[in-house]
This record gives sequence, structure tokens and C-alpha cells, in this order.
Amino acid sequence: MFEDKVIPLDIWVSQFVEWLVENYRDVFQAIKWPIEQTLNGFDTGLNALPAVVVILLIGVAAWRFSGVLLAIFSVITMVLIGLLGLWPDSMTTLAMVLSSVVFCTVVGVPLGIIAGRSDRFEAIMRPILDAMQTTPAFVYLVPIVMLFSVGNVAGVLATIIFAVPPIIRLTSLGIRQVHPELVEAAQAFGATDWQVLRKVQVPLAMPTILAGLNQTIMMALSMVVIAALIGAGGLGSPVILGLNTLDIGRAVIGGLGIVLMAIVLDRITQSMAKTKG
Repeated sequence: MFEDKVIPLDIWVSQFVEWLVENYRDVFQAIKWPIEQTLNGFDTGLNALPAVVVILLIGVAAWRFSGVLLAIFSVITMVLIGLLGLWPDSMTTLAMVLSSVVFCTVVGVPLGIIAGRSDRFEAIMRPILDAMQTTPAFVYLVPIVMLFSVGNVAGVLATIIFAVPPIIRLTSLGIRQVHPELVEAAQAFGATDWQVLRKVQVPLAMPTILAGLNQTIMMALSMVVIAALIGAGGLGSPVILGLNTLDIGRAVIGGLGIVLMAIVLDRITQSMAKTKG
């Protein structure tokens, strides 16, 4: 029935991406530059620091936002990652996650605030975010490689696309959950829109925004293995290498490293959200 009526969407998409590569390579290289610099900065810094310093910094952060128990757990977990021989890969993964989270926050929080204050903008953003969250990551790996080539930067870009929707959604939700009477009270005392946003809405929405940040970090970590398919390093590399060589031990160790790091980052960011609540 449909043999002669197939829409050649795949050909149109391929031609569009090829057109972008031929005509806008400079634009995509300009987009790539700040991400590359940020990633290189984090990667160089984390790998240059002695392991004990990084472990102490993570332990202090855990103690500051939660308490002694989480600090001890975090230190033991990071030491275990080092003892598994995954320290350089884990620092590269941490650099990729931090870079992704920085750009997700810079882009996502303002968009979430606008969506929280404008029904029309929220209606426009909703289908875009739905598409970003439901499109399989493998689908946009190909155009990303064509536009930005392979490597860690392409991996971070794919991670940003995958991980930014939660912080936009939860920032919007947090702004909308601020009680209207509090906003009206601030306006009654002569506060401007900017003062209402900065002094009332954002502080009260902060626990929800931090919950969005937590989800963004978790989704960024879930992209580690997929990003390794396009040449990104880190903890995804041993998993992919183990898969290709049927070395189950190597794959399990890589996966265990991702899980341990995810638990530490999840507990610390959850504690941050509770502290602000």
C-alpha cells in the first residue's frame, strides 16, 4: 500500500546535515570552542591534582552538605575507584560531567525561568524538551560527529542535549510553585519584576532547581558509555573496550566505577537540595 508513497525524510535529513557541514562549519567550530576550553580546563586540573586532594575536596563537600557519614562514604568510595585502577578515567568522566552541567545550568536555568513566567514560552518549549528526552541518543550522535568530529567535546555536546531538559523543566516548575500571594506582596511593596525574581521566586524555587541539577548530573553520567562510542574517554572506555573484546571483567569494572561515582554525586547534590529546602 505504501511502497510508492514513502516520504524520503531520511534523504532530506542527510542532505540538510551535509548542507550545514558545508556552509556553517565555522559557526559550529565557534560553538565548540568554549566547550572545549571548559572541558580541557576541568580535565587538566582534575588530573593534575593529587588524588588525595580530590578525595579530600569531595569528602569536605559531602560533610558540608550532609554530615560525617556521607563524607566517610564518599572518601571510601573514591578510594575504591582508585584501587580499581580507574582514577584517570574517573577524573576525565568527572570533567565531562562538570562541563556538561555548567553549560546545562547556564542555558537551562534562564530558559526554565522564562518558561516558569510565560505560558506561551512553556507551551513552545514542552514539545522540544519531549523530543530531546525521548529521541534515542544514538540518533543524534551521527550529526554531532559530522558537525563537531569525534572526541570528548562531541561527547559533552551529546550529553548536554540529553541532560538539559530536567533542569529546564524543574526550574520552570519551581518558579510556578511559588505562591502567588508572596509575589503579590512583593509587588505591593514596590518591587520590580527583576527584584521579585531575584529576591522571591528564585530563592523559593531553589530546592526544586537543585533537584533539576541532580537529575541533570545523573543523566549526564548515564551518557558516559554512549559518548565513549564517539571517542570520548573516561569510564565509558573500559566498558566499550570490554564489550568489543568480550572482556567481561574490564566491562564490569568500568560499569562499577560509573555506579560508584553516580552514587557519590547523587547523594551530595540531594543533600544540597535538602539544605536549601
